[in-house]
Amino acid sequence: MHTVFRIDDIRTIGENNSIYEVDLKLTPDDDPQLRELLAFIRKETSGTGWYRMGILLFKIGQFDKGEELYTALLEQASEDSVKAHIYHQLGSALHQHGKYKEAISFYETSLEIERKTLPEGHSSLASTYNNIAAAYYSIGDYSKAREFHQKADKIYEISLPLNHPNLAASDNNIGQVYNNMGDYAKALEFHQKALKIKKISLPPNHPNLAISYNNIGLVYNNMGDYSKALEFYQKAHKIKEISLPLNHPDLAISYNNIGQVYNNMGHYSKALEFYQKAHKIKEISLPPNHPDLAISYDNIGSVYNNIGDFSKVLEFYQKAHKIYEISLPPNHPNLAISYNNIGFVYNNMGDYSKALEFYQKAHKIKEISLPLNHPDLAISYNNIGSVYNDMGDYSKALEYFKKVLKMYEESLPANHSQLALPYNWFGKIYRGMKDYPKALENFERCFSIWKKALPENHPDIAFAFSNIGDVHRLMGNYERALSFHRKALNIQENVQCNPLECATTYINLGETYREMKDYSTTLTYFQKGLEIREKKLPKDHPDLAVVYHNMGKLYLSTRKYSMAMKHVQQAIEIAQEKLPSTHPHLLEYKDTFEEIRKKM
Repeated sequence: MHTVFRIDDIRTIGENNSIYEVDLKLTPDDDPQLRELLAFIRKETSGTGWYRMGILLFKIGQFDKGEELYTALLEQASEDSVKAHIYHQLGSALHQHGKYKEAISFYETSLEIERKTLPEGHSSLASTYNNIAAAYYSIGDYSKAREFHQKADKIYEISLPLNHPNLAASDNNIGQVYNNMGDYAKALEFHQKALKIKKISLPPNHPNLAISYNNIGLVYNNMGDYSKALEFYQKAHKIKEISLPLNHPDLAISYNNIGQVYNNMGHYSKALEFYQKAHKIKEISLPPNHPDLAISYDNIGSVYNNIGDFSKVLEFYQKAHKIYEISLPPNHPNLAISYNNIGFVYNNMGDYSKALEFYQKAHKIKEISLPLNHPDLAISYNNIGSVYNDMGDYSKALEYFKKVLKMYEESLPANHSQLALPYNWFGKIYRGMKDYPKALENFERCFSIWKKALPENHPDIAFAFSNIGDVHRLMGNYERALSFHRKALNIQENVQCNPLECATTYINLGETYREMKDYSTTLTYFQKGLEIREKKLPKDHPDLAVVYHNMGKLYLSTRKYSMAMKHVQQAIEIAQEKLPSTHPHLLEYKDTFEEIRKKM
């Protein structure tokens, strides 16, 4: 065996932090963890001659060279078993290049040969089923992915010992599919089965254990159980700290995961701290235009977005976009994500024409690079529809959200939480059109889906309560409106949420009390909502105009006409700058202005 060392410590030397001193400790040949790891690596790269070389090239990420080697070997192959193996490996190379449909074609050719030459429960069939499943997973066809992973799992259950690592990998695969399908209980069940096997079959600090903890953390994050997500992400991070060098890229992934949870919890300073730790590692370990650096900029930008510092958000999103343009092909899906991010910022800033421009750029790429029913296309329609809604073009908005619903119904299971989203938007659109019964019907359908799919204290449940309460207010059902707004506030004040969502609930409560003529309580809630929005949003944001207009109406009701005029003028100034001249909000503000003018 060659000489193997453990890294005990790494320290910077000198003032510029570019030279490192590394403390190494010689590892003896009989070290039990080293022996176990070597046996595992030898098994993973087993084979003979050129075929073993091909496997090794794939393991070290040299996919082009691996593909070239296997193409040459295919021309010389005469035995069916060899051809099946080569087709499988070529499929793997295409998969790594993002050519998923071509990969499926090669995998299926391999599978066709294997079915003729191998017994029904052979482990090679399981491997091919898993790879076909992975390719379907990559194109967003989760039901097909689950079907093929389950075929593989059936073989493993029959042919392998109870605690074999391949069974853990199989459970992990099925868990990931269920997670993307929104069936979080099933996802947890399979990830926990995988973890149980790994704990028995692997050393306590093996990196594969960290993968399991990460997967479980991701499910809890999607469920909105952020404290549980943090617990599992930290377990994963602890293993990585022990088993990896200080600046290993996998540590950056770990920091990103923890940062994402803090971001979701509204702990923005903590989120920034962890995202910046991840970024620091990437700057040391990656070339300057590596796409992973762009992802890091995107993550930091998302925190500034939640803080409401939109100039900072744009700065980081544009840094990310610059890297994507240099390092990726012109129609790469990550470029579409980048355009979406920039569009989202402009939308939050109230610059709807700019938002639409970037969302449409993203959509154009997705239409070229994705299958017709891919879920990411639905996200694109969703974004464009949301801008049309904010611009007051409700018929256009409805057109796009109907496309979203159709795609989700075709591609997602009936209980998936994302199915609620188009209904939520239908509710918003019909509310804007003043068709309150239709708005209520759609908000209730949205709530019904989320109630089945999400934990009872999930922030989205609060969001649904708030929307239902607001429609009851508009219909004059004030007690019911207050009941729903209090339910929303109960979740928001006891679970970490985005402060701007709390602000919306305060404003909705204030508007309900205003219509009930309880003006002192109205003022209290409006001021709470305004305080948050003034801290988090630019001074000319349309959402501030909404509050100013609400306060103007309050002062009109209490006959404080000069205060009413002041606030409504603030609302009109913002709306004239940020909204189309025909936008319903601007027209309403002008009507209120005329009403006040007549009273003065």
